[in-house]
Amino acid sequence: MCVALEPGKRSGLNERRESAQISQRLMKKQTVEFSSHTANLALMRHWVRKFLNGYPFSEKERLLMVLGVDEACTNVIRYAYRLRDDQLISLHMEGLSKCVRVRLRDYGEQVLPNEMKGRSHDMIKPGGLGLHLIRYAFDRVDYIHKPRGTELVLTKNLA
Repeated sequence: MCVALEPGKRSGLNERRESAQISQRLMKKQTVEFSSHTANLALMRHWVRKFLNGYPFSEKERLLMVLGVDEACTNVIRYAYRLRDDQLISLHMEGLSKCVRVRLRDYGEQVLPNEMKGRSHDMIKPGGLGLHLIRYAFDRVDYIHKPRGTELVLTKNLA
C-alpha cells in the first residue's frame, strides 16, 4: 500500500532512516599514522578531505580545515621534528554529535603555546600566517603537552 504525502512531508519511517544515517555519519572515527616526510602531506590532505565529505560544511570550510591540518603537520615537521623525515605523526579524526575533532600527535620537541606567534597580518613576507589560518579554520585550538611530544586538538562545530 502506497501512501501519498504532501510535498515537503516525510513519513516517520523515512525520518527515522534519515536520522540513523546522519547519526552513523556523524559518529565515525578514523586514524592514520605516517612518517614526517613532506611527501606524505598530499596523502594526508586527501584523507582529511575524504573524511570531511560526509559533514555539513561548506566547501570553503572544508578547504580551510584541510589547509589548517596541513599547516599543523608542516609545523610538526619543521619545529617538533627539526625537518627529520622519519618521525611518527598520528592523526585521529572523529565526528561527534556537535562537532568534528582532529587530534594531531607528535613525539618531538615541545614548543610552548606562548612561544608560538604568527607574524602580523600586515607584514609582507613569506611564512608566519599558519597559526592564524589554523585558528581561523577551527572553532577551538588546544595544545596538550605530553611527557613526550604534543597533542594538538582542533575542533570545528557543526552548524
